[in-house]
Amino acid sequence: QVQLAESGGGMVQPGGSLNLSCVSSGSIFRFDVMGWYRQAPGKERELVASMSTGSNPYYIDSVKGRFTISRHKTRNTVYLQMNSLKPEDTADYYCNAKLHALTFWGQGTQVTVSS
Repeated sequence: QVQLAESGGGMVQPGGSLNLSCVSSGSIFRFDVMGWYRQAPGKERELVASMSTGSNPYYIDSVKGRFTISRHKTRNTVYLQMNSLKPEDTADYYCNAKLHALTFWGQGTQVTVSS
């Protein structure tokens, strides 16, 4: 079975940067889509960024120009470089991966941007 493990979260001041990493194990297939969701306390979960096998990135409008998603060429890994962080970026960030009809989730990593 596939397992996703996130790392890189933490606390940072507004304007700071963090880089999130997600490493998968238990699969020899390349995921169709890998991405990052986030959920702030009391808020709905939202897709922050994603990238397909065709390297077609998606970003939610609020992070465009600040966040960059990247994928390893041959391995099921995904990264999220977060720059110019804002307090509203504070949330639990979850790695997500899709393969055909299957969806996998990491356990999450917390990002806190102090104001």
